[in-house]
Amino acid sequence: QWQIAPPVTFQQQQSRTPAPTPQATISSSAHNSSASTTQRSPLIVSTNSAVSSYPYLNPLLFLGFVLFSAAVSVMSAPISLAPGGSASRVSAKSGLEAATERTRQPIVTGTSVLGIKYKDGVMLAADTLCSYGSMAKYKDARRLAKVNDATLLGAGGEYSDFQSITDLLRRNALEDKCTADSLYEEDVNEECAKEVWNYLRAVMYNRRNKMNPLWNDLVVAGFSQPAFGEASEENKPFLGLVDKIGTTYEDDVIATGFGSYLAIPILREKHRPDLEEGEARALLEDCMRVLFYRDCRALNRIQIAKVTKEDGVLISDPYEIETSWDSASFVEPKGQLEGDGGW
Repeated sequence: QWQIAPPVTFQQQQSRTPAPTPQATISSSAHNSSASTTQRSPLIVSTNSAVSSYPYLNPLLFLGFVLFSAAVSVMSAPISLAPGGSASRVSAKSGLEAATERTRQPIVTGTSVLGIKYKDGVMLAADTLCSYGSMAKYKDARRLAKVNDATLLGAGGEYSDFQSITDLLRRNALEDKCTADSLYEEDVNEECAKEVWNYLRAVMYNRRNKMNPLWNDLVVAGFSQPAFGEASEENKPFLGLVDKIGTTYEDDVIATGFGSYLAIPILREKHRPDLEEGEARALLEDCMRVLFYRDCRALNRIQIAKVTKEDGVLISDPYEIETSWDSASFVEPKGQLEGDGGW
């Protein structure tokens, strides 16, 4: 067996005479083996020569090895099925991070929501500011929403999670209407406020157990249907809270956020079961004014909402409450400095 040796240089080719063809060499070796061996061209060598170990002597094997290595490296990379049918490949680290992504902290947040029971129903109040960190970014973010004719929902915390919760409640209401036995809306039994409150407790607790909570404190207001076996057949006013880990409680006055420190003492001091609607509204406005003075995430542009048996759910348009900065605690020097103590 014979193989072609590595090509010689241009100078060597010019100095040598043309080599005989392999047929001529083989034929000459048949007559005189010793002569053919001594006269054989240096371009033809035996397979046991040292130069046969060079990789380019077998290009097909080397090319196959390169293609096989490339195929193994490509097939070992994970595939990301991106939207739109794209099959872009990503690293294993980025794929693992995407699979375990969690909400670590709220980004766009609203502050306090206040609630109070009065003689005719339940009333809620909230401002319309959503802050991006410490920046007052969105000043028309409405955080009071109607769930049905007997239930009102208010939320503090992450605004996008609040939108997700309201979408979930609307889908449930639509599903109840589509699967009801009657085609008339007045015959469809809507969930009462206490049922919505219990449902949200299960949702928030479920997300908390997945280590991916919805970052909201929810206030549910409305009327609750009488429990099975109760003698009374009248719907009672209901006011309850659900926090982001699924903790719930009911009370006559409720506040979230900074309001749980500043507004709750005022509400508990002035609340009465026979409060008129005007008195309840004035009390909530006073509390929202105090929060605007003391909470740097609050705003004096607020909404008031109420739930009554006669009118159902009513939510006011945003309006600004009057404020005054003439109080002595706002005017007198701070830290023995002339001015407000700032830079």
